[in-house]
Amino acid sequence: MNGPWDVRAVCTPHCAAHATTPVPLPTAARRTAAFTGAVARALSAGPHLADPVRLRTHARALLTALGVGLEVRGAAANGPLTVPGPGAGERTPGTLIVLNHISWLDIVALLAVEPAVLLAKREVGGWPLVGGLARRAGTHFIDRTHPRRLPRTVAELSALLAAGRSVAVFPQATTWCTADQGGFRRATFQAALDAGAPVRPVTVDYVQQGRPTTVAAFCGADTFAASLRRVVAARGLAVRATVHPALPTAGRGLDRRALAAAAERVVLGGTRPSRGIWPPPSGGRVPDRAGQALGTYL
Repeated sequence: MNGPWDVRAVCTPHCAAHATTPVPLPTAARRTAAFTGAVARALSAGPHLADPVRLRTHARALLTALGVGLEVRGAAANGPLTVPGPGAGERTPGTLIVLNHISWLDIVALLAVEPAVLLAKREVGGWPLVGGLARRAGTHFIDRTHPRRLPRTVAELSALLAAGRSVAVFPQATTWCTADQGGFRRATFQAALDAGAPVRPVTVDYVQQGRPTTVAAFCGADTFAASLRRVVAARGLAVRATVHPALPTAGRGLDRRALAAAAERVVLGGTRPSRGIWPPPSGGRVPDRAGQALGTYL
């Protein structure tokens, strides 16, 4: 069921395609069996799955089972996505990690890089296998069909950030087949401003044997089963996370429109680490990207 501010993406299951020849059926079958086993082991951890060390270990095991590589590049390639505080003894807010959204694999890849509290649409909780993992990992689900709950969701998110917890969100509100499409909704950025939390932009994209691919895309009326079949059959598939420099918010005099637009330009601008000026020289205002959704809901 769609909410009144849902984004209608133009991407469909037809966008998803292999960039190279699929692996043989026996290989795909072995990957499917390995993935099922890895999911079962993760779910057997119960509430302990929310432990960051365990969660990261299980997420990496899932990628390995699928035959999917992981490459982290950019500003925090060898360090945490969470922005460190100024010093010991000082209360430091968490980091709002914002990513573009292509696939259910985005979630697994993020948790394999750095476990964080996930904010996801309610439908994710119903996805086979991955939905169960998301619930056990402590994901906060939002119901986009009830916009009146939005202020409470933003307040809860702000409280998490103010308490020092890092939170990961997908502000596009839907999936797209490539990393340069869609627009960012603004609501979660208000939570970062309220908490004085920095924003960490991350671009996620997929390659097969080094060539850009849409095979991992999970769009439109696609089913999890169909998407999983493509992923396990993909030859040389890897997910790349390009980590960009953090955008500070405390004392910057920004509004959520400017902050969301700045993060959008960095994340959707490509897979090269950003070296842009922040804050923008236009007094905290950043022009909207062409085609940006104008709603304020997630």
